Amino acid sequence: MRKLPLLMIGALVGASMATLVSQTHVLTSSNAVAASAETYRQLSLFGDVFERVRNDYVEAPDEAKMIEAAINGMLSSLDPHSGFMDARSHRDMQQQTRGEFGGLGIEVQTEDGLVRVVAPIDDTPAFEAGIMTNDLITHIDDEPVEGMSLNQAVDLMRGAVGTEVNLRIRRPGVSDPVEKTIVRDIIQIRPVRARLEDDIGYLRITTFNAQTHDALLREIRGLEEEAGPDGLKGVIVDLRNNPGGLLDQGVRVTDAFLDRGEILTIRGRDAEETQRVSASSGDITDGLPVVVLINGGSASASEIFAGALQDHERATLIGSRSFGKGSVQTIFPLNGNGAVRLTTSRYYTPSGRSIQARGIDPDIIVLQDIPEELRGRDETSGESGLRGHLDGEEEGGGGSSAYIPPDPEDDKQLLAALAYLRGQQIDEFVKSEAETERETVPN
Repeated sequence: MRKLPLLMIGALVGASMATLVSQTHVLTSSNAVAASAETYRQLSLFGDVFERVRNDYVEAPDEAKMIEAAINGMLSSLDPHSGFMDARSHRDMQQQTRGEFGGLGIEVQTEDGLVRVVAPIDDTPAFEAGIMTNDLITHIDDEPVEGMSLNQAVDLMRGAVGTEVNLRIRRPGVSDPVEKTIVRDIIQIRPVRARLEDDIGYLRITTFNAQTHDALLREIRGLEEEAGPDGLKGVIVDLRNNPGGLLDQGVRVTDAFLDRGEILTIRGRDAEETQRVSASSGDITDGLPVVVLINGGSASASEIFAGALQDHERATLIGSRSFGKGSVQTIFPLNGNGAVRLTTSRYYTPSGRSIQARGIDPDIIVLQDIPEELRGRDETSGESGLRGHLDGEEEGGGGSSAYIPPDPEDDKQLLAALAYLRGQQIDEFVKSEAETERETVPN
């Protein structure tokens, strides 16, 4: 069975059953036998209920839908990131990780029976329409979302390129529903964008898909050529509102900035499943000073990158606390019947920190000035705010503001990063301790 490791915020649902035999885990005790017997009794109960519905429900039920709903329910009881994908959803996921797919351009997950926007993807129809992090989608084309699975809601948002979809949104801090009409389009994700800020190279990584590492190499070489003989004086890596993506891409991008040392440790249920991933020689920036920007929307692979560079003192982190997703999901294809996405391990930074439900704190906390009309809507509750999240070793309220001003001239975190790399004072950007405590803790 082929495995595809993923690190993502989104929550899809599903399951697979297998019997594993291990020499070190043989069921010999009476307690283990009793537990096994109880499991089979519960499975028998499921069969009895299925047959009762199948035979006596007022209308002939769709048996395939019943079984899929049961699988969905089983996996939704585990954690927000384990799930089942039918064949179509699995194909869509593969397209998305390759970097091109059809739709609106939003990362979503379920929350309290509705669909919550994790983040709009830059330069997509949803982004241009003003969809925001934390928006709750309540209706799709006037059909209530409550009671739908995430797959069903996503299917309604898909459609032919050029057609419209109407979304009704409940937005925190806004009393009336927000109505948005969005035209579907092909979503081509450009994972890395770059520009030169005088003598500083700016790299914005929006996602970790199959194209990210190669795009990073191209963009940084382009910056070096543009900088000319004087060269770059430093590099900013902007991971704000980057929800993660493919684990191998997160590792490769991190490796590009490290010359040696551990990148992360991955620990599964059993000690023998522990894996340590180390950097290969070679630093793409040749040791230039690096600042990494993070905020409440930086999650998963973004946190691997930020945590590794912070532990190795390879970069200075500026911004606000990250999301706090410290688990790894593995994709298990099901012979053409879709796939199961299952949380199989946790990851740890080189110093042994678990960021699960905690997040990563920047070295320098810089908070944005939030427009009055957006206050209360800019905060993410982080992983610790997700129902059913895995417990963290040191939970501390992951998540913070996910607001980025549209005008770079108003972006205090970016301005602080530029000033820091140029050796200038950044006191004007840094909040006092009291202000930090008040503004970084979600309500």
